Amino acid sequence: MAETAADTTAVHELVITRLIPVPRHTLFRCWTEPALITQWFTPPPWKTIHAETDVRAGGSSLIIMQGPDGTQMPNRGVYLEVVPNERLVFTDAFTSAWVPSAKPFFTGILTFEDEAGQTRYTARARHWSAEDNAAHEAMGFYQGWGIATDQLAALAATL
Repeated sequence: MAETAADTTAVHELVITRLIPVPRHTLFRCWTEPALITQWFTPPPWKTIHAETDVRAGGSSLIIMQGPDGTQMPNRGVYLEVVPNERLVFTDAFTSAWVPSAKPFFTGILTFEDEAGQTRYTARARHWSAEDNAAHEAMGFYQGWGIATDQLAALAATL
């Protein structure tokens, strides 16, 4: 019996949603402007030391995170869909110019929706396999992305 789309999503997707008291364009800026990304993106003790963005469908991104021991982790990706201030979809399945990555892990789907004078922020990490989904959850997805979302909200409140 074949899996339905709902079945697949349930075992392939991790989701964080928050109601954040800032305009959605401010959250979108925090996700797309390199100078802002480096201020909130990574939960301590890690930090984001570099960010490059070409925010358009087919444009590439590079975010370099650094661990407490100095180890650097570059994350390359491509934007699949960009709807300013509403939706941002990106993936690590490609690096730049539609060059396949060595090991695709997930596609990020961000939505920014008006709700009660605030922004309903939803971040989805949709994985290629149930195993990758489980591994991401075990790596601390909810805690790490939760801290990053708190940092995102705090930065956005200052803009």
